[in-house]
Amino acid sequence: MPGAGPADPHGGAFDRAAARASMVPLLPCGGDESDLDALVEFWTALGLETTYRQRRPNPFVAFGRGGIQVQYYGMPGWDPEQSHSSCVLVVPDTQPVHDAFAAGLRTLLGRLPLAGVPRITRPRRRANNGGLSGFSLVDPAGNWVRVTRAPDAPVVAGEGGTTTWTSGGGGPLARALENAVVVADSHGDVAQARKVLGGALRRARTGADAPSTAEVAPVLAYLAELAVRAGEGSEARELRAELEALPAVSDDDAVALAGALTDVRALPDVPEG
Repeated sequence: MPGAGPADPHGGAFDRAAARASMVPLLPCGGDESDLDALVEFWTALGLETTYRQRRPNPFVAFGRGGIQVQYYGMPGWDPEQSHSSCVLVVPDTQPVHDAFAAGLRTLLGRLPLAGVPRITRPRRRANNGGLSGFSLVDPAGNWVRVTRAPDAPVVAGEGGTTTWTSGGGGPLARALENAVVVADSHGDVAQARKVLGGALRRARTGADAPSTAEVAPVLAYLAELAVRAGEGSEARELRAELEALPAVSDDDAVALAGALTDVRALPDVPEG
């Protein structure tokens, strides 16, 4: 039977233990006391409590709140910029978790960090995650905490055991936006995402049928966010101005334009004019 686990040779004892078990991510961080201090400051600001901390025989710190648990071990010479460590946090709804984390980051840093370490993305539908909403939080040690909404049904792999790509539909621009979100938000490659999405927009605008404002607005908004992440605030402001100049011919245009402008005006380095 597909998806069925192996038989329990211990009369169900292992199954009973597994049903009540929890697995906690153990992530690397720098080996100095200051590295642990930075994590304590970070997670406390985001709403977690320090549940354990030790200096010897090895640096270690643990945090928790409800079912959210994360632990760190010190590693001398650890470079956050080279980190590939990651864990997944599954929640019923990503928005309140993002709201709490974003508020904590603004209190801690005085801004919402979209680039560098630490940083956070906003909740978006991920085509490579079954169409579920998700966002990424990168901690001070460079580890990725990937927050995703819990699926309504068990996830089944696609043909050949591959990830099932769940598109929201739409034309070429909508599909290019889905790709760019995966490349930038899931993989962290902002430069490639800008290339993919910018190229798709240029092709759409030089095609036989001009794209509607409803199609273009979310693309310009995401390009503006990517520009901010790349440290190019002036380009982000130009994209905002281009967005503001779009006509709203239909109700769909008006709704898409309003949402896109709200997103762009909330970005750092792109104040409302």
